[in-house]
Amino acid sequence: MKRILVVDDDATLRMALTRYLEKRGYLVQGVASGVEALTTFEQDPPDLVVSDVMMPQMDGFEFCRRLRATRSGQLIPFIFLSSRGEVEDRIQGHTIGADDYLIKPFEPRELLAKIEAQLERTRRIHSEIVRLMQKAAEATSPLPTDTSAPAPGPLPFTPAEEKVFWEVIQGYTNKQIGDRLFVSPRTVQTHLSNILSKLQLENRSQLVRFAFEHGYTPPTEQPSNSD
Repeated sequence: MKRILVVDDDATLRMALTRYLEKRGYLVQGVASGVEALTTFEQDPPDLVVSDVMMPQMDGFEFCRRLRATRSGQLIPFIFLSSRGEVEDRIQGHTIGADDYLIKPFEPRELLAKIEAQLERTRRIHSEIVRLMQKAAEATSPLPTDTSAPAPGPLPFTPAEEKVFWEVIQGYTNKQIGDRLFVSPRTVQTHLSNILSKLQLENRSQLVRFAFEHGYTPPTEQPSNSD
């Protein structure tokens, strides 16, 4: 389940956004300032950030600037959601490092579309990185006559869990996996939790690393059958 950090000092809006996004399969954490957001991000980085600009203690621009200065925050998708809609404000937001800028009042469906577009873009980048890493590994691997490197062993999963495993390591969200396998995002999350438990891993990133290190290469195309 993809995690979204919502940063806004308006508690009502923050709660409304949290409920809206959670109903659409996301795990949401809300904080009221850039200071809280930085602390939260350091403790457990989300998959995407939605942030207001005008906030106490530290505004959104400064938060974005500091986030982009950290290694873990350089590539995280970042969307500004602000009542500051002047051209100069939007330009400043993009210059600092935001991936998108939405003006209040806004249509929730538009924000959702922007979130999904950014996550899909991240997935494609992730898949390309995995492909390049696999290509580099193949270029330096022993010749076919050298059998010193064993083939990956069987996975300790049920058939349904194995389908989810291959989808997850390609970077798909729970919603995307559900659409591809014709199951609900909740079912996908249940299978993912079982997978992580069996492998004694904590999150998706560790699962992707496990797959790469143990030679589990994603198939070209996965079948889309129901459980």
